[in-house]
Amino acid sequence: MFKKKEIAYGIIGLGRFGYALATELTASGAEILVLDKNEEKIREMRELTENAFVVRNLDKNTLMETGIQNCDVAIVCIGEQIATSILTTLNLVGLGIPKVVSKATSMEHGEILKKLGAEVVYPEQDMAVRLAHRLETSKVLDYIQLSERLNISKMAVPAGIIGKTVLEVDLRGRFGLNIIAVENAGGLVDSVKPEYTFREGDILFVAGGTEGFSELAAWVEND
Repeated sequence: MFKKKEIAYGIIGLGRFGYALATELTASGAEILVLDKNEEKIREMRELTENAFVVRNLDKNTLMETGIQNCDVAIVCIGEQIATSILTTLNLVGLGIPKVVSKATSMEHGEILKKLGAEVVYPEQDMAVRLAHRLETSKVLDYIQLSERLNISKMAVPAGIIGKTVLEVDLRGRFGLNIIAVENAGGLVDSVKPEYTFREGDILFVAGGTEGFSELAAWVEND
């Protein structure tokens, strides 16, 4: 049975999403437990963690035998098999795991998972949103959708605002966006004051709503 030594993540399902998640978490030094019915995938994953088990049945008793209830976070990555996804999520929530995250393939699927007590992710939708925002303007380096109302964008400083202050540009007043940090030459300013003057090479970290980012993208392109 798995017994954690630090914050641990349980991952169920090694499709593209689950495999990528497991790889990224182990690369960051996190402790993980991985379950899948495919023996070959589990063999591959054992190169990254000794806590990788072949599990063909995801009922509550079988899950308890793996020790996944000892994890701080459990992620269900079996979106395509909706019935299995729902039952597994229900079992994990029932085991008292502090945080259960489940992959959904549709809004209806996601609504059911939410009602069971899971945090829901839509990998395909989230990737599409991020790609769309990166295509909208070449200034955007990355885009993370945290919720329907809150997003964070990492973007190169638009040429038109170099030499101007935060107060003069007024992204909050124009678009409802807040600059939460500025990076330049390896340094990070995480408390950006109104008198800060934008410089060439600045990377801005901006938070706000989807509509505000769309308006900002149009403004940057017309700049």
